[in-house]
Amino acid sequence: MLFANAPIAKTLRPCREESVDFDNTENLYIEGDNLEVLKLLQETYLGKFNLIYIDPPYNTGNDILYANDYSVRQEEYEEKYELDSEGNYLYTNTDLNGRYHTNWLNMINQRIRLAKNLLTEDGFFAIAIDHNELFNLGQVCDEVFGFCNRIGIITVVHKPEGRNQAKFIGPSNEFMLLYAKNETVAKLQNVVLDPEISAKYDKKDDAGHYRLQNFIRMTDGKLAYRSVRPKFWYPIYVDVTNNKISTNKSDLCVDCIEVYPKTKAGVEMSWKVLPNSAQELIENGNLILSVDKEGFITIMEKIREKQVIKTHWIRKEYNAIKYGTKIVNELLKANLFDFPKSLFLVEDVIKLCCPPNGMVLDFFSGSATTAHATILSNLRDNGTRKFVIAQIPASCPENSAAYKEGYKNICEIGKERIRRAGAKIKEENPLTTQNLDVGFRVLKCDSSNMKDVYYNPSEYEPSLFSGLSDNIKEDRTPEDLLFQVMLDLGVLLSSKIEETTIAGKKVFNVADGFLIACFDEKVTDETITAVAKQKPYYFVMRDSSMASDSVAANFEQIFAAYSPETVRKVL
Repeated sequence: MLFANAPIAKTLRPCREESVDFDNTENLYIEGDNLEVLKLLQETYLGKFNLIYIDPPYNTGNDILYANDYSVRQEEYEEKYELDSEGNYLYTNTDLNGRYHTNWLNMINQRIRLAKNLLTEDGFFAIAIDHNELFNLGQVCDEVFGFCNRIGIITVVHKPEGRNQAKFIGPSNEFMLLYAKNETVAKLQNVVLDPEISAKYDKKDDAGHYRLQNFIRMTDGKLAYRSVRPKFWYPIYVDVTNNKISTNKSDLCVDCIEVYPKTKAGVEMSWKVLPNSAQELIENGNLILSVDKEGFITIMEKIREKQVIKTHWIRKEYNAIKYGTKIVNELLKANLFDFPKSLFLVEDVIKLCCPPNGMVLDFFSGSATTAHATILSNLRDNGTRKFVIAQIPASCPENSAAYKEGYKNICEIGKERIRRAGAKIKEENPLTTQNLDVGFRVLKCDSSNMKDVYYNPSEYEPSLFSGLSDNIKEDRTPEDLLFQVMLDLGVLLSSKIEETTIAGKKVFNVADGFLIACFDEKVTDETITAVAKQKPYYFVMRDSSMASDSVAANFEQIFAAYSPETVRKVL
């Protein structure tokens, strides 16, 4: 809990050259330790994600964990753990370790606590796990979310033949714990996950897919007869000419026909609901009339597409080898991943838990299955879901197939998968993907753009200030500064960014004027006045950017005259 709440001096730096459609996409790929990433997102993405789905290390005895061990001296730490390419300490959490379960639980606990803050009030948290930590993870999630918010423990059959290396019983399934942030307002999407069930709903209108069913009560045996349910025996008036029906005769023409719940054989049955409820169904377009070749009139009900979501998921498309490993390896034309999640499993989780216009977060993104599945979900239902995925750039071993294919770390594999998956989906569906967002902005977790003096000026002797004319690190770009400002001010990192030139200076316009920033040198009154006239909510510039002392003196007065409500920030 202490580590989860400890502050960090980090930022996210944009990387245009590794992104796809940087200026237009609303998706994010973040490289970095996910604990740091979650902390950086707390302000900007508080309560923003409809679904958080993660597939963390299962603690099988061979998993690499990232250590946050500050209780030993640096020399001991360096001996105990190895460094990855990004300077993160790694260690293998073997089952011979006396803190075997504790180490894993410390790692996952911090991240779940931070993740909960990022959920919408009606959002869902889904986490995949196997038998090794199932019971411990359940206790952690019960503690963080509350037992009342445990929606279900789902069994996913991902290897029907079972693992043959097991000592006793070969596991053929894993688990997914599903929690709501607030079960009183959370609501799963009304979707059908089973294609066989979905095929039965063969008709469609503006409200979605449906099938037709006789409105006469037919399934209750003797309880469906008129004599048993006399209140459910009443006329529905039919205007065949104009194809209209109503329980109120006055709504239709004078020569309308009375239709009672009587079968073609003449058996008097009952309608399914009382008159008021039937009229409501009519007004919602869910009761219609049908006339057969012999002129017999039947009242038909539209049964909307629905499925009882069970705790046992057994679709063949959840097979991790065929629909996880094979899909990734065929897409990347190399055997790079052993056990990625089934693409269709993650797609179903997204369809079930995230509305078509929602946002999905995955901070153990691995091969980027969640990103691929989000794009695929949008293709299926014309959705506009956005994804934010995060992955630490763990190095690929030099003897691995991935390294030999030119991938230095796991993030390079994930990004390439999204590029190829997006291109393939566009190529195969040219008519329906014109507005489909298959891009992503790459952001990399790094140290702050600001020098130490910016955060701790009291620790520096006044005599040193003359040598610290700029409190921003020399290797940082204006766009680096912009994204740190967006993080600090709570502006979505996927916001539209436009670059313009005012009086010869580059100016960033973010989210249609919500934030305007200028980090060029020698900024004059002319630039500041032009910005103030646009009346942004925020304006940010560098302290060292002022062209002269007079510009600095006029800064506040210019905004006071043209846009006094603008919040001004000087770095």
